[in-house]
Amino acid sequence: MLKKSASFVLASLRSSTYRTAYASLFRSLRPRWTAILNILQEVAEKSSNRRGAAAAAMFLLLLGSSSLYHERAIAQELNGQSSSDWVAEIEKVFIRSEDCKQCHERHYEEWKGAREQTPDLKTFGRVDAALLHGTSLESPVFRTVLGLWRETNPTPDEQGRCLSCHVPSVTIFPQHAEKIVAQVIARKPGIEGIGCSACHLMNGMEKGLNSPPTFKLQPGSTLYGPYANPEENLVHPAAQSEQFRGSNYCASCHFDKVKDVARKNLPGEILEGTICQDCHMEPSTGSSTSRRGAMTRAIGRHWFRGVVVAGTMLKNRNLQAEWMPRIDVEVVTRTGRVVEGIGIVRVGSLPHSFPDGDPVLKQFFLTVTVKDAAGKPLAEETKQFGLPYDKILRGPIPDPFIKGGNTRKAPFSLTLPAGTAAASIEAVLTYALIPAPEPLLQEKYLATLATETERETARNIIQEYTQRHFLTYRVKSLS
Repeated sequence: MLKKSASFVLASLRSSTYRTAYASLFRSLRPRWTAILNILQEVAEKSSNRRGAAAAAMFLLLLGSSSLYHERAIAQELNGQSSSDWVAEIEKVFIRSEDCKQCHERHYEEWKGAREQTPDLKTFGRVDAALLHGTSLESPVFRTVLGLWRETNPTPDEQGRCLSCHVPSVTIFPQHAEKIVAQVIARKPGIEGIGCSACHLMNGMEKGLNSPPTFKLQPGSTLYGPYANPEENLVHPAAQSEQFRGSNYCASCHFDKVKDVARKNLPGEILEGTICQDCHMEPSTGSSTSRRGAMTRAIGRHWFRGVVVAGTMLKNRNLQAEWMPRIDVEVVTRTGRVVEGIGIVRVGSLPHSFPDGDPVLKQFFLTVTVKDAAGKPLAEETKQFGLPYDKILRGPIPDPFIKGGNTRKAPFSLTLPAGTAAASIEAVLTYALIPAPEPLLQEKYLATLATETERETARNIIQEYTQRHFLTYRVKSLS
């Protein structure tokens, strides 16, 4: 009875306008309240009048809560601080993940990156595997790219499209997109990006006018998940959404990973019947809550990094065909000193050896080189596939150069130096995670930063994330 009474008080706080303003102070004193509750629980268990003990506990909780509100109001008045109305408006629907941590501590820590990571992040240290959903707004990489793109003067609607994946709440509150962008640029984001409620308010899919994302959020007190029989609690209603067991949920934003963003499971002979969550939410058994509930449920970890199975991939050629990129080069004509042909990139049904990151930002480079018998380059041509900053989100999002289940062809024409003889031709595919900004655009963005330290940090990020990384290659003899 005592625990239910305490849960009722917390549930009442969540629906009140005080929740956002006083959540931080309440969380900071949670250990003290926990101790009080434990003492009161012992008293209740020893008392013959349990109803009276529970009533006393309820009275103390309400009295304490009133005291907390009063202290926080005084502190705000002294510091001259007040919660922004528009932030409070958003957080009334999209509650902060720190509030969810009170019951779902394990998943919170995984989401935030506080728990151990899977091998791909620790062992391989891939630069494109270093970001988590929990850092979607705080990431200095996102801030730098957003700052560069903002200097191209995107409209409010275009800014909202950008934020729709990084801050899903903007799909419900599009009027606040420009304010959110300004906060991110100023290094002071006032709301969460991809938090617990951003995913767990999703209960359907819908096709957008221009392109993904296609998820549909349902504002309200009900939080959705994969369970057909969610456990009853006094904090929030819970219901099942079939989208949590579908790849189309993830493909709303990671739409370069699959050929059909509306398909619920993954294509291919090996992967048929599986979904993204089977690997990227590492399966486990236990309870989704920290302190109560069934301990035998199938649960998924919330760091979304997946499991590296390099040894299995090397041995399983069928899996290689579905995961690994293949590149080929066909010479169509050789007339005099001119070599013409087609570079072909064949993508498996699930291109997971290609980089993570934003599918709109990634750049791909196909380099074709003709060499002589000694391996000396005679002629070379590089084609870049990807959008510059001033073209990003201007109109419908084009299909990425690399997309699951697609084959891309790029013609080339090379002129050899006089007196040379071609012996081989080589095709190399590389990528960069973000577009390289034009020098004028980069200097314009750097000029908006307040300190030389900030400018140096931005330069380092641009240099690191525009570097080209090797993907695959193919060599053919021309003799």
